[in-house]
Amino acid sequence: MASSLKGKRVAILVTDGFEQVELTSPKQALEAAGAQVDVLSDKRDRVQGMNHHDKGDTIAVNGTIDAANAADYDGVVLPGGVANGDALRIVKEAQAFLKKIDAAKKPVAIICHGGWLAVSTGLVKGHTMTSWPTLQDDIRNAGGTWVDREVVRDGTWVTSRKPDDLPAFNKAVVDALAA
Repeated sequence: MASSLKGKRVAILVTDGFEQVELTSPKQALEAAGAQVDVLSDKRDRVQGMNHHDKGDTIAVNGTIDAANAADYDGVVLPGGVANGDALRIVKEAQAFLKKIDAAKKPVAIICHGGWLAVSTGLVKGHTMTSWPTLQDDIRNAGGTWVDREVVRDGTWVTSRKPDDLPAFNKAVVDALAA
């Protein structure tokens, strides 16, 4: 598996308040599988991670979402974190990036509160997905089907609920990108 994603490039979209382990764990898994991973944000230098309600580390940003070209990426990861999910969902450049990745039928990997961006783009309609339980009404109201499972793969989409699901999520994301 160490080279299964060699030559693949994946974007992780975040802003301040992301759930730290939901960025670091998928990033490590993707890099271990050979992918290049770029952290993209609406911030220019660093973004603030969270360990649930407590401040975590700041993470360096590789570039801004507005300067990134979705065509240069083979997939996208949307970590959770309440503040991150709520703030990123209204960033027009993040919405446009996600729409371009989805339109190109490239993998979209979403965990926890990361689903709010997908809801706000209008892309959830017709998808079966999971998330942190408090998003289930948002997903249903956006025309999606919400299920309570560790990981859900629906076409090119991979979704999970929470940090405890990361081993299954990471494997599914790597598999989706390797397909």
